Parts: sequence; structure tokens; C-alpha cells
Amino acid sequence: MTLEIAAAAGFEQQMRIGSLEITAALALVAVLTARLPARTAAEIGRVTPVRLRLEILERGATRSYEGRPPLELGRDKGTEIVLRDPEVSRRHARFESQDGVVFVEDLKSSNGTYLNGRRVTEAIEVRQGDEIDVGTTRIVVRSVRPG
Repeated sequence: MTLEIAAAAGFEQQMRIGSLEITAALALVAVLTARLPARTAAEIGRVTPVRLRLEILERGATRSYEGRPPLELGRDKGTEIVLRDPEVSRRHARFESQDGVVFVEDLKSSNGTYLNGRRVTEAIEVRQGDEIDVGTTRIVVRSVRPG
């Protein structure tokens, strides 16, 4: 009987160690895959030149755009990124940069601006891979780099 008790105690100890290893591995994966929270413009700081490369998916066509913020997008011919989407306002959204960080803000557009599916209510940081929806147009941030 004591042999059975010793075997059961050894098994319990191995299970506890295994559980700790799994928990530690899950915590490590969570840390490695977590993105830092996006910052608002007020949290960022001074202006630093940045180049922004975008992929614009509009009305079944794809085109690229590369430029330096500040830049605006909308249907108005005076904006840097002119969109033909009827659901986009004349002056819909603006990209700005401060301290090497680019952020997007909605310019009180009729249908709103969405960053990764969430409505933009204040200027918020954009990063490589982010998706910005304006009307039926999707804009993918391909790169944000100094320059």
C-alpha cells in the first residue's frame, strides 16, 4: 500500500510541474504575440519626418500610395489621396506624424473612419499591417518608416 501512495504522490508532483510548464509556455506566447496598445496623438510628442506606404483597395482595384504626413484623403481633388468612393466624405480623414509615429484621425466624416474594425473617435496611432476603412474603401498600412 505504501508503494501505491508513493507512486500517487510522484504522479501528483509530475502533474504539478507539467501544469507549471504549460502555464509558463502560455504566458511566454502571450507576451511574444501581444501588440503594444495604440497611442493617441496627445501621448506621442514632437514631429519627426516619416514615410508612409499604403495599399488602397477601392472599387475592385488596388493601388499604392507613398508619401509623408501630414496628408488628407477624401473625394475632394485637393486632398493628397483622392478616392472615388461615394461613401467617402470630401475631406474624410487625415494622417499626421509626431515623434516618428503616424496616426490617423477622422475629419468629422459622414460615415466615419475605422481602424482595424473600431471607429476612430480621436487621432490614433497606425502601424504596419493596420487596416483603415473609409466608406467601402480599405486602406492597408504597408510600412511606416523614418524618412
